[in-house]
Amino acid sequence: SLDIRMSRGIENGYYGHNDTLHVVLSPFGVLTLIAEEKKMILDALSMLGISLQDKEDLITQDYPLHIDPSLSEAFEVTNEAIYLREISTLNLNVIALAVSQSVGLEKYEKRFDSLFAQSRRIVESIHTYSFTRRSRLMQFAKRLALTRHDMVSNLLLLDKPNILWDNEEAEALYNRLAFILELYDRHETALSKLAQIKEDVMLVMDIINHKKSEFLEWIIIILIAVEIVMGVMEMMKEL
Repeated sequence: SLDIRMSRGIENGYYGHNDTLHVVLSPFGVLTLIAEEKKMILDALSMLGISLQDKEDLITQDYPLHIDPSLSEAFEVTNEAIYLREISTLNLNVIALAVSQSVGLEKYEKRFDSLFAQSRRIVESIHTYSFTRRSRLMQFAKRLALTRHDMVSNLLLLDKPNILWDNEEAEALYNRLAFILELYDRHETALSKLAQIKEDVMLVMDIINHKKSEFLEWIIIILIAVEIVMGVMEMMKEL
């Protein structure tokens, strides 16, 4: 749609550019567009059939990027903007990776908020019991495990991209962006929420298993009592 040829980039991502636009597609499905003017980005999104007004569930983040040849350092990153002394494809791809990881984290943060609310409802209904509840909890636990696996493996936050080990400037740029965007702190917070949800599910599972054991024990007691009564009745008939 944009008439841009994409090449393999950082960590199985793809990137491409033309005279006005630099495009990066992360391996976890976040699209990053870099251009001189925001109108160019909006026009590109329109060509892709994406409208920021129509999609309420669309997660977006804007981060102004400026080129300043007078910088004493190769880059400067603040909460408000990114400043580069000069443009390079590697630096743009590194910036796109960090910003896309921030967007990806926001996606998982929203998902964990929903799961956290669901786990609270599960704990609040801990006094109820049904034969199908155990199955539903197993499905919920499976969803938790898959979500954690996806977040850890997709966002690439546990290990730095290999290309950064070979370029100190790119590594420093990524580290600074990760600090400003609080990538590692947010990642740890998300994992902590997931661990809390897991503990809640395990607690409810233990209680359900205990209730099931009690239910089976009462069935056994009732069967023994019925057998004793029938035995007494047989004895009385013989007398």
